[in-house]
Amino acid sequence: MTEAPLLSVRNLKQHYPVTKGLLGREVERVRAVDGVDFDLRPGETLGLVGESGCGKSTVAETTLRLEDPTDGAIRFDGEDVAGYEGDALKEYRRRVQLVFQDPNATFDPRMSVGEAVGEPLLIHGMGDPDRRRAIVEDLLERVGLSAGDADRYPHEFSGGQKQRIALARSLVLDPDLLVADEPVSGLDVSVQASVLELMGDLQETFDLSILFISHDMSVVREFCDRVAVMYLGEIVERGPVEAVFEDPQHPYTRALMDAIPDLGTRDGPPPEPLSGDVPDPADPPDGCRFHTRCPAVIPPEDLDLDRAVWRAVYDFRLALERHSFDREALAERVGATDDETLRTGARETFDVPAELSDPDAESAVSTAIDALLAGDEEAAVDRLGAAFVSPCERTEPKPVGVDRKRDAACLRLEDRVEVEAD
Repeated sequence: MTEAPLLSVRNLKQHYPVTKGLLGREVERVRAVDGVDFDLRPGETLGLVGESGCGKSTVAETTLRLEDPTDGAIRFDGEDVAGYEGDALKEYRRRVQLVFQDPNATFDPRMSVGEAVGEPLLIHGMGDPDRRRAIVEDLLERVGLSAGDADRYPHEFSGGQKQRIALARSLVLDPDLLVADEPVSGLDVSVQASVLELMGDLQETFDLSILFISHDMSVVREFCDRVAVMYLGEIVERGPVEAVFEDPQHPYTRALMDAIPDLGTRDGPPPEPLSGDVPDPADPPDGCRFHTRCPAVIPPEDLDLDRAVWRAVYDFRLALERHSFDREALAERVGATDDETLRTGARETFDVPAELSDPDAESAVSTAIDALLAGDEEAAVDRLGAAFVSPCERTEPKPVGVDRKRDAACLRLEDRVEVEAD
């Protein structure tokens, strides 16, 4: 029988309105988190991973009820925490504690370490100073410092030591769940290892569940039991760490894996780099949000092009839609202003071959470039937009069961047989 989750998040959304004018009229919404689901079981470590800006920290803050969610359900130990107020919310925050990314910004420089670590006890009603002091000293020793360090001040400690103090403070209320938001990203590699080892020991000692937020896949692989990969406010793949790392199913997960330094030991061809920039969360792409950068974006069924060439042509189209073509800059780069040289230069700029093997595709690209050189960017965009439309931008992928323990949201997986989740 599967153990019930300690924390269960369903369809979590956090949108921020963007207003304009004296009346504060809402003109758009930033979809920082846009429908996230995950479970965290007792004693488990779940890694939430993705690039900066993907919504990881917003998930943490919303889960902790530091912000009220726009939509969705957060259940902790079987209870819906969305309606918690007053004492119920205070008790929830006692049981769920946060470790911040920057230990230097965590502490009041005017408070001693003992006061900082013991402050949550005072807030939660422990008025006996001797008892507070005993608990603080015990925790400082558990994180590798000395009891006497309680009388020192934060500026007297290194970054790694400050993060150990932050861990002591997060544990002082004996929580059930620790939310660690990039807890080692600002530390040297050797210090990272020691802090992670300490967190593992503390997890076993205090029987903690940990939601571990990071952009570093190598750290997640080392420390977590399961991983959920986020992109632009959504989870695109999740499952046991070893299974996901050994056989990633989503192209974004593979791209994150490829970014891990391999010191020259990786076999096979070099990884394909991601193209383009992360889209604006206030205006995310239709369909699969990753399609604007995906090296495996699906071409139209009737298109006969090599995958790399298809990606180059598709990037050409997306660049024109972003108004990224500048004839004057192109002329300066190629050192000429005649149309033939500019045609060649435009293709080279976007790695589009001099002639495409598919006649219809070649006609579309040639016509679009001619329209650009004639100053009609709208016609060029329309021509490419009609010829090169990926299914990935028309259909939003749903999570597909890869096996009984993991899933991924990619259209390339949707022809597989979905297995009921464990």
